[in-house]
Amino acid sequence: MTTPFDDLPDPTRKPGRFAGLRASFLTGIVVIAPVALTIWLVWSLMGWVDSVVLPLVPINLRPEHYIGINLRGVGLIIFLIFTVIVGWVAKGLIGKSLIRFAESLVNRMPVVRSIYSGVKQIAETVFAQSERSFEKACLVQYPRKDIWAVGFISTAARGEVNEKAETGSDLLSVFVPTTPNPTSGFLLFFPREDVIELDMSIEDAAKLVISAGLVYPGQVDPNDPRPKADKSKADKSG
Repeated sequence: MTTPFDDLPDPTRKPGRFAGLRASFLTGIVVIAPVALTIWLVWSLMGWVDSVVLPLVPINLRPEHYIGINLRGVGLIIFLIFTVIVGWVAKGLIGKSLIRFAESLVNRMPVVRSIYSGVKQIAETVFAQSERSFEKACLVQYPRKDIWAVGFISTAARGEVNEKAETGSDLLSVFVPTTPNPTSGFLLFFPREDVIELDMSIEDAAKLVISAGLVYPGQVDPNDPRPKADKSKADKSG
């Protein structure tokens, strides 16, 4: 006589060979995918830089003219050397004078002036060697009350933004990133009392955003018995 419980899986039954192979395959994908993607991105970037830089180099100065092989990355090396030389010259008195003269010419061109100023501000913000960076990770209620988002405190709001905002306290500039691309997001201004600072580091908060909430700071393997053992010891000692 059969019962409705006969079709239920046996909890004591070990997983089949196919299930083990599937788990190993998925584990291999998790290990290989980040490495392969990183190598592909670096290789593609080197090829793109080579395609832009090498056509500007005379043929008799290219490595393939002597060895007969097109070495990927030569254009990138030339670009890095050229950038270092330009930066070294720009730090000197003559370089600063040339830059001011060139910028004065650019400022006389209506359309080019707007493009140049915007690109220059972005480059100075991203690549400038200064101590300007996010101060702390935080929690804010966005896009409405009782919905929380992870943000990064950049600085205290100043000038007209802080003066004309109808709040009873100073404002904080908070960057709220998007998932999984934290380089895009929203610049929001919150009253200081509405911003909850987090103890986690900026790097841990970025990992939390990129992983869409799957990776938390201090996260441990649930199958690891050590945290439970430590907790039981603490309970006994207490």
